[in-house]
Amino acid sequence: MHNFEQQLAQLESIGQLRTRRTVDGPQGPVLHVDGRDYLAFCSNDYLGLANHPRLIAAAHGGLDRFGVGSAASPLVCGHTSAHQALEDELAAFMQMPRALFFGNGYMANLGIIPALMGEGDAVFSDQLNHACLIDATRLARAERTVYPHGDLPALETMLAASAGVRKLVVTDAVFSMDGDIAPLPQLLALCEKYDAWLLIDDAHGFGVLGEHGRGSLSHFGLRSPRVIYMGTLGKAAGVYGAFVAGAADLIEWLMQRARTYIFATASPPAMAVALSAAVRLIADESWRRERLRALAQQLRDGVAGSPWRLMPSQTAIQPLLVGDNQAALNLMAALQERGIWAPAIRPPTVPAGTARLRISLSAAHDAADIARLIDALLALTHLAPSAEPTETSDAHHA
Repeated sequence: MHNFEQQLAQLESIGQLRTRRTVDGPQGPVLHVDGRDYLAFCSNDYLGLANHPRLIAAAHGGLDRFGVGSAASPLVCGHTSAHQALEDELAAFMQMPRALFFGNGYMANLGIIPALMGEGDAVFSDQLNHACLIDATRLARAERTVYPHGDLPALETMLAASAGVRKLVVTDAVFSMDGDIAPLPQLLALCEKYDAWLLIDDAHGFGVLGEHGRGSLSHFGLRSPRVIYMGTLGKAAGVYGAFVAGAADLIEWLMQRARTYIFATASPPAMAVALSAAVRLIADESWRRERLRALAQQLRDGVAGSPWRLMPSQTAIQPLLVGDNQAALNLMAALQERGIWAPAIRPPTVPAGTARLRISLSAAHDAADIARLIDALLALTHLAPSAEPTETSDAHHA
């Protein structure tokens, strides 16, 4: 039999064994865990919408009208008027011809890439792309090439040398563990030059960046029929799910061929009703994005000059680079003793030698919350490793 006990012990010895914490109550800036409240910097609820009264009321209304479950796949009888209204609203919000709603971002990407690419085609993937993009490119039968993170000259060399019938460049828009933004204008220019599509996973940019929160495309002022835009709805939108937006014929093709859409039970209609309310809040309440920017600047100013180094980021994701796995765990534990929850992220999620605290900010935080985090970090500088870690690649990102 497989020796799981030995392998689990090995994970624990190198600081890679993960544990779950059980949260009681709604998402918010304070989470209740094991009888204690923690000031939380671990949630992707960037705009503070997960517990918004308008979303809760919308979900209740959806339950009253549609019941609990959809009971079938969308192409049988699971596609309701609530799902259609959400897709129409998302397409209009993104100023794109059409949108298709998926159960979550992982399912969306696992459906999109194999539906578009096959034998004789070529997919080009950023080295630090999310696991769902990595897995999706592996499922496609196309030639798969990984380019160094954000390395445009290397990507151009690969595109120029490719004999792929169809070419697809895939990238996170905001990289989930670093918080940096992909060079989308330059990537699109390369796609135009070498006749390729550009698939953008904007899980962490949708709702946060761009005019009215339209995401990374809006942030850069980009529009192109070459763009395939995937946004998730369980982070800034505060609910659950994902969507892909693009040209009408592209979306129709995905509806006909994306296996994770065709063969999965449709999401509960009440969720779609809540998401429609969330899209309207994202568009109307720009103060949430303004607060996020102010809080991020407060944090960066507060730790400047200390041994702790925040990685460059214009987004709600503010990673504090620690380096050593155990040192990151020790810092997380010391913060938890002070009633603060900021998760330690270790390989294989990030490259070896770059363990970090992934500090996630929310518009539900206030300046006093950030000040408390800053004070705690400054009180723990004795835990900072003496030598700065060296960034290396990791097989998880290949």
